Amino acid sequence: MIKKWIIYYILLFPASLFSQKKDSLKPGTSTSVSFTIENKSSMAKNYHLKAETSHHLITPILKNGEIRVAPNESKIYIVPLQIATEAPQGKHSVVLEGTEITTGEKFTQTTELLISANRKLSLTLLDSPEFIKAGEIIKSIFFLKNDGNVSENLILESKNAVVDENTSLILAPGESKKITISKITSSNLSKNEFQNLNLSVYSKDHPQENQIAYSTVKIISIKPIEDDIYHRFPVSASLAMLGMQNRGQYKNGFQGELYGKGSLDSENKNTLEFHAVTKNPIDFNSFTQYEEYFVNYTRKNLFIHLGDKNYSSSFLTEYARYGRGAEIRFNLKKISFGGFYNHPRFFRDIKDEFNIYSKFKIAKQSEITVGYLYKTPRKENTDLAFSNIRLDSNAHLPYLTGKFKLNKNLEVSGETAYSKTEKTDGTAYMIQTIANYNKINANVMYMRASPEYAGYFNNTNTINGNLQYQLSKRINVIANYVQDAKNFQRDTLFFAAPYRKFLQYGIQYKYSNNGNIYVYNGSQRYEDRLMPKEFDYKERFFKLTLNQQIGIFQLNIDGQFGKTDNFLTGFSGKSSFYTANIGFEKFKTSFNIYGSYALTSRYQLKNEKQFYFGARVLSRFSDKSYFSLFYQNNYMPEDYYKDRNLFELLFHQQIFKGHEVDISTRYNLQRGELGNKDFIFSLRYTLRMNIPTQKIAEYTTLSGNIKNLGVKKVEGIRLMMGNHLSVTNKNGDYLFKNVNPGDYVLEIDRTTTEINDIADQNVPVSLILAGKENIYSFGLTSAAKIQGKIEYKEHESNLQFAQLSTNKKKNQNLIIEVTNGNQIFRKLALLGDYFDFTYLRPGDWKVKIYRNGLDKKYKIPIDQFEFNLKSDETKNIIINVIKQSSEIKYQQETIKVSYNENKKRK
Repeated sequence: MIKKWIIYYILLFPASLFSQKKDSLKPGTSTSVSFTIENKSSMAKNYHLKAETSHHLITPILKNGEIRVAPNESKIYIVPLQIATEAPQGKHSVVLEGTEITTGEKFTQTTELLISANRKLSLTLLDSPEFIKAGEIIKSIFFLKNDGNVSENLILESKNAVVDENTSLILAPGESKKITISKITSSNLSKNEFQNLNLSVYSKDHPQENQIAYSTVKIISIKPIEDDIYHRFPVSASLAMLGMQNRGQYKNGFQGELYGKGSLDSENKNTLEFHAVTKNPIDFNSFTQYEEYFVNYTRKNLFIHLGDKNYSSSFLTEYARYGRGAEIRFNLKKISFGGFYNHPRFFRDIKDEFNIYSKFKIAKQSEITVGYLYKTPRKENTDLAFSNIRLDSNAHLPYLTGKFKLNKNLEVSGETAYSKTEKTDGTAYMIQTIANYNKINANVMYMRASPEYAGYFNNTNTINGNLQYQLSKRINVIANYVQDAKNFQRDTLFFAAPYRKFLQYGIQYKYSNNGNIYVYNGSQRYEDRLMPKEFDYKERFFKLTLNQQIGIFQLNIDGQFGKTDNFLTGFSGKSSFYTANIGFEKFKTSFNIYGSYALTSRYQLKNEKQFYFGARVLSRFSDKSYFSLFYQNNYMPEDYYKDRNLFELLFHQQIFKGHEVDISTRYNLQRGELGNKDFIFSLRYTLRMNIPTQKIAEYTTLSGNIKNLGVKKVEGIRLMMGNHLSVTNKNGDYLFKNVNPGDYVLEIDRTTTEINDIADQNVPVSLILAGKENIYSFGLTSAAKIQGKIEYKEHESNLQFAQLSTNKKKNQNLIIEVTNGNQIFRKLALLGDYFDFTYLRPGDWKVKIYRNGLDKKYKIPIDQFEFNLKSDETKNIIINVIKQSSEIKYQQETIKVSYNENKKRK
């Protein structure tokens, strides 16, 4: 008998002759285990040995063997093992069965292997277009494979695209899957641009191990807006015909408007804004424009205003005073200063006012302002004064304001001011604190002005505050308190809102992602500021609010129950309100329906019934037109101070670019009115212009030639570049004239070439056109093709190796890549499959085969090809995949691993 001795297992197991059952072995490697066979008898024994494993992916390389053990000797028998990549994690056993050839005596020995977990995911871009037209769908295909030995529960995400398959999947060891993501591009893209799509894959159990792959596609605009050679300033001019039935008297006429805002240069260093509105032929209200003229100029550190605006010095001195004047402001790094002159238009107590100030920035979000306001009284006509406290003489008002960011959570601001006239002097102050923490947000403001103070407020105080505390993820505690100022110097153009003292506190409970409920308790005091008073009451109430999204419907329901003390009539009674609001959007149209029923004791009658209802429809037919319809039957008396819409019909239409028409008609209640309705209609035409202010570039040209590299013709080929079109002559020459400089994509209209014609360079091609002339030439030839097959072969050796099943072989796939240096194409192919790459540009190409996690048992003798493709050539290649056999060698001299019991005792 020829004795078999294993010489080399260099590729099959580590150089260790001892058992590895305590080690954690990595899948995809070779190892060995050793068994000690002991003969305690006085006769030599010959054993037939058979090795088996507990899992089919752990394969004994030598399943059968023989060994001779001399009397009183022990020998080590080594079993080499191949651990497949997909071998599962955990404990596995190797069993050695021995049978004594002469006596039939048997023994069994078992040892354990511990296979470690091997988590390995690979995500590769397989296919993605280089160019697509705007409005088309980008589709990028990625290849995902589990090269580990544990099943992965995976989540697929894309931040800027849609995953076409399920966003979660389970991938078994060795399993792979193609993943497609897609994105619809906008057809209104004004310029060519690159878009990057991403796909991320991570395990639910290990979200930090995130695999990300990208694809980049250039989008070709089908409605390109070319770079203008002029810098332009946008201006709109409109003319409106207005008519109004105003308190029984009809008025009509025309009103013109001119408005412009933009930069005067391409560097945006100089910004100009102007507005001119002619006199309104009807009385001004919230739905018509008042006569106004102003111009603003802004540079880096300078702001200048001339004309009408709401002038403001500070909260306490002059909060908002509409008038005609001038303002200037200089901004330096940490200091800014400026001032204004204002002649009020709607407040008869003040004739003129002058303001100067300086602001100091002491930190990133902290600053101090020092200012001075000087006011002179109007002495001629004071009948229209809003306040009962007139300015009796020239007034001097120095003031100091500050804002301090104490830390990232706390901000404090405040103001103090002093006023002095010939007869009186007064003071005022205001302080505000804002706190923002993880679970609590709070804001409180308090203001007080003395009786003789000559600023915006006098003889009053006000306090406003709100608090929100996050009790849990779904529950918030909310509180609000408002106490209005009683005396302030409002413009006579507007009515003041009723005096209000309001307290409300409650909780918000978010019971689902689409719904929440509010529960409030509180009290409120409302007092009419006009005489005779329409209401004056105090009310304690309980309020319940429900918001719920149901499909496309947004539902809002309010219920309020209170007890009212009516100070006008002297009685007390109950006040209840029930309100419902339903909104939804369908067919580019939004619908909103409103209804409210009240049984109240707030006004002249006890248990007075009120019913309010209305609806709004807003439809956007296209980007050029929209339609709006609104109706509400009435409003609560507390809203008397503002203009209220009862019926409104609006229609907007862009006739063609830069030309628009607006039609509106409405019934409304003007401020101060409770029952008399007025009618207004308007027909407006608007012209939008872009006036050139600076020439920033010159027109350029693109020319070139299409060479004939073996095609039927190069004449009549249509080339497209943005909005420009050119057709080649009989020599293949083309020309684009009067092109704005910029980034373009040059394309061939393939309907004007033969089906197999292809450019010898990348076309479509991105070109940046600059200067007076640009040249780009290329050739036209016939496309080539690469095709082939993956041949799979198995080779047997003298020793039997474990064979992969047919199904397993079919699951093994390769990635085949072809590239010419500028373009890369990839395909996935199974063992035994055919593949092809069509419509390739003639030239030097490389074909490279990626194993893609192919089992190490398989060898690709040649994994790279290089060749030159000729015009209209088809290149055939064969990719061989061969199952490798482990080489077993023998030697004539024995290697003895033994020990002698007697010698050992000595």
